[in-house]
Amino acid sequence: MSIGSDIFYFAVLGAMFMLSMLGLWFIAILPGIERWSKRFFLAYFTVLMLCCFAVFLEFILYTGLFPAAATYFALVQESLFLSLPMVMVTIYLLHCGKENLRASRLLHAVLVLWAVYVALLVSARFTGVLLYNSSDNGYYRGPLYSILVLPLIAILLLNLAGAIRWRKRFSRKTFYSFLVATLPMVAGMFVQMFIDVFPVLDIGMVLGGLSMYGLVLSDQIEADLHRQREIANQRTSIMVLQMRPHFIYNTMTSIYCLCDQDPKLARQVILDFTAYLRRNFTAIASEAPIPFSSELEHTRAYLAVEKAQYEEGLFVDYDTPHTRFRIPPLTLQPIVENAIKHGRDPYAGVFRISVRTRKTDGGSEIVVADNGRGFAADETNEAGIALKNIRQRLEIMCGGSLAITDASGGGTVVTVTIPDNGAQDDLVADK
Repeated sequence: MSIGSDIFYFAVLGAMFMLSMLGLWFIAILPGIERWSKRFFLAYFTVLMLCCFAVFLEFILYTGLFPAAATYFALVQESLFLSLPMVMVTIYLLHCGKENLRASRLLHAVLVLWAVYVALLVSARFTGVLLYNSSDNGYYRGPLYSILVLPLIAILLLNLAGAIRWRKRFSRKTFYSFLVATLPMVAGMFVQMFIDVFPVLDIGMVLGGLSMYGLVLSDQIEADLHRQREIANQRTSIMVLQMRPHFIYNTMTSIYCLCDQDPKLARQVILDFTAYLRRNFTAIASEAPIPFSSELEHTRAYLAVEKAQYEEGLFVDYDTPHTRFRIPPLTLQPIVENAIKHGRDPYAGVFRISVRTRKTDGGSEIVVADNGRGFAADETNEAGIALKNIRQRLEIMCGGSLAITDASGGGTVVTVTIPDNGAQDDLVADK
C-alpha cells in the first residue's frame, strides 16, 4: 500500500479504536441500562477493540520480515474478529425482536455459516486456492477466495432479512440502526469478493459500531426521560393525595352551615367541591398534557369552593380569551392554591387574584397574579417545592417554563409559558 492509503487505513483504525473506548466507557459508567443490554454492548465494543489490535498486529507482521505462520496467524485473528460483530448483531436483533435465542432458526443458520467460515479460514493455509503464501511470507487472495467471503455475506443478508421481517416490533430508530450496521458491510463484502478492500470493511465496522453506540445513547436518553416522566407523574399523584386537610374540613363545615342558611348555595358548593375532587383524582391517570379549558374548569371549581368559605374576602378575576392549547394536568390549580395558601393575609382586606391568558409569538402564556403578601421563591420551603414540581413537569411534558416575579404594587406574579407545539395539538384535537 502507498503512504496515503496507509495514513487513511490508520485513521479508520484509530476511529474504530476511539469508538470502542467511548462505547466501553459509556456503558460502564451509565446507570439504568438493562443488564442484558449492558453485557451485550460491553462484549460488542470489546470485540471491536480486539479487532483494532488484530488489524494493527496483522499490519506489522505483513512486512515480510516474519515467518509465514506468524503472518497467517495475524490474518486469521483479524478475520475472526471482523466476523464476530456480524454474529453479535444477529443476537441483538433476536433480542430486540423478542425471539427465543435457543429456538431461533435464524441464529442456528448464522452459527452454521460462521462455523463454515472458520473452517474455510483455517483450511486456507493448506489448500492454496483460497489464500496462498508468497515468497515474502505474506498471504494473498487465491483463485477461489470469493468462496471464503460467501458465508459472511450470507450472515449479513440473513440479518438484513430478519430486521425487515421484524421491523414492526422495533422502533423506527432501532430499525434504522440495524440497517446502518448491516448495509455498509454487505456492500463491502460484495466488493471484497473481487477487490481487496479491507479498509472499506473497517469503515463498515466503524459505521456499525457508531450505529450501535447511537442506539445505546438514544435508549439511555429515552429511559432517563421516561424515568423523569414517571417521577413527575408520581409527584402529581402525591400532590393530589396530599390535599390540604383543613381545606376539606373547612369546606365540609361550610356546607353544613349553608344547609340551614342558604340551601341553594350549599348545593352549589357541593357540586363545585365534587367537580374539584373528580378532576383532582382524574389527573392521576393523565400522563399527557390536557386541554387548558379542562384545567381552567378545575381551577374554577376550586376557587368557587374557596370563595364560598371566604365570602367577600376573596375576589377572582378571569381574563382567558385564549384557551386553545394544552398543559400538564394540575398546573394552574396548584398555582392558584399556592397563591391563596401562602399569599393571602387575613388582616389585609380583600385578597385579589387574577388568571389571564394570551397568545404570544412563541406559544401561549398564563399569568396568575395576586395582591397578597408574597412568598419567598426558595425551593426548600413548601411553596417553592410545589412550584418546582410544576416547573419540572412543564419542562418534561411540553417544554414549557414557569417564572415567579414580584408584582409592582405588592403581591406575586407567576407566569407559565407553553411553546407552540401544545397549542397545535389542541387545535387538531378540537377539530
